[in-house]
Amino acid sequence: MTPYSYPRSPPVHRSPTAEAEVADELAVVRPGLVPRYEAELPGARAAVLSRLWRGLAHDPLPWVVRGERSGDGLTLRLSDGRRLHGPRPDPYATGAYVCVVRLDEAEYDDPARLVTDLAVPHSASFAAELGHSVASLALSRAAQEGRGPDAWPESDWAWEQRIVDGHPFHPTCRSRPGFSVAEQLAYGPEHRPVVELGLVPVRAEECLVTGVWPRELRDGERVVLPVHPWQAAHVLKRGCEEWRAAHPLMSLRTLALPGGPHVKTSLSARLTSSVRDISLPSVAASAMLSGFAETPAARTDGLLHITRTLGAAAAGSPDFAAVLRESPQTYATGGERVLPVAALATTGLPRSPGWLARFARLALGVGLRLLELGVALEAHGQNLLVILSPAGDPLRLVYRDLADIRVSPARLARHGITVPDLPARMVTDDERALRRKLFGSLVAGALAGTAGSGAALAEALETALRDLPDTPDLAALRADPLPTKALTLMRLSPRTAGDQWAELPNPLV
Repeated sequence: MTPYSYPRSPPVHRSPTAEAEVADELAVVRPGLVPRYEAELPGARAAVLSRLWRGLAHDPLPWVVRGERSGDGLTLRLSDGRRLHGPRPDPYATGAYVCVVRLDEAEYDDPARLVTDLAVPHSASFAAELGHSVASLALSRAAQEGRGPDAWPESDWAWEQRIVDGHPFHPTCRSRPGFSVAEQLAYGPEHRPVVELGLVPVRAEECLVTGVWPRELRDGERVVLPVHPWQAAHVLKRGCEEWRAAHPLMSLRTLALPGGPHVKTSLSARLTSSVRDISLPSVAASAMLSGFAETPAARTDGLLHITRTLGAAAAGSPDFAAVLRESPQTYATGGERVLPVAALATTGLPRSPGWLARFARLALGVGLRLLELGVALEAHGQNLLVILSPAGDPLRLVYRDLADIRVSPARLARHGITVPDLPARMVTDDERALRRKLFGSLVAGALAGTAGSGAALAEALETALRDLPDTPDLAALRADPLPTKALTLMRLSPRTAGDQWAELPNPLV
């Protein structure tokens, strides 16, 4: 028996599925939504199965021996002799384009059951996440019934709440373990709730504070931290004084205060790949990092704004911290709109090849310029925002959340920029690591998700790259396989720390 060969006897009993559990809870808290939820389940399964098939086909999974293409299909040979067969995947396609995958002679339209029956290491926990992803996605879609396409929103949170399906390529795009149905409806941005943030006071000597912590959040000798109500109930396990009503953004744990800043809270639940706490080193470095980022941004001829971190505080734990950040709306004037790149698909604009090429040129021009200077942005569809003119033309970019950028001291030194004392994980001169960070997030992530297919992405890139300065980074983007996070491999490797990577066929080759 090979290291990845496992007994394949059929399971005698299956526990209730996440789909059934959500239906049962929904029948109690929102019974009128049950028929719509059940109608959305087939489409949600196909959407998650499409994301999973992309990962199975392209991630370097140790139990996949090789892939064999024939016609419009792809067969994956597994190390134990089994075969997985499905359509030839377009790694840059979004939506639900895979309805069935075959494992030997058995057909699967349910991604959770497919992974369960694959029976590879850690497949049981991953299958549970996939089941939650399907059920939560169906719930998210069901709640949109009767909501026609809104006019372009005026508020920043309304743009973010239009994003219903979550991450366009992650198979656990809507997995929210630890959230009941009532809590998803109460806190999920796609359900458009208003969330009452709480306040918890902490003695100042027990609290790390950087930047300017507002007077409103101080009480004599105590620092007062905003807390998400889910975190207060499930992690801190304490009541808290209600503070202000806020609107959840697409990250769920970051909320917009009307007329005020965005509040990033700790949320110790696994959403897609990560538990969303706030590390103490990131709190300590937040003010310094925010000030540092203004220098390279100033060298983009006004095409990039970085949202400033106003203040950050942590009460001795990543589970109890908060960051106050400037709203991207700060940088819009005269009828301009600011929206996360992930929301572009809701505008209809990307359907124009000319528009997509102009946007790609703006994003790549800025991203490659910062990379040349020595800063690799994690410019995925959540962190990267675009400022549109009243007519919908892409004008400038806004970047938020600097916690996962990478900084090259050698490159910065060549341009006369001093590196501050940043957390060690942010600092590297490894060109491969720097390019992975930018290309994986911007090209394989934000631009691919906006384009919606490999053909549309290739056309936009061909036009966008023609007039950009010729640099080694641009040459690598043109010729090398395109890096992307191996999202399926990462969920099947829970004991491996950090990002793992896959290589996608370069759409320009």
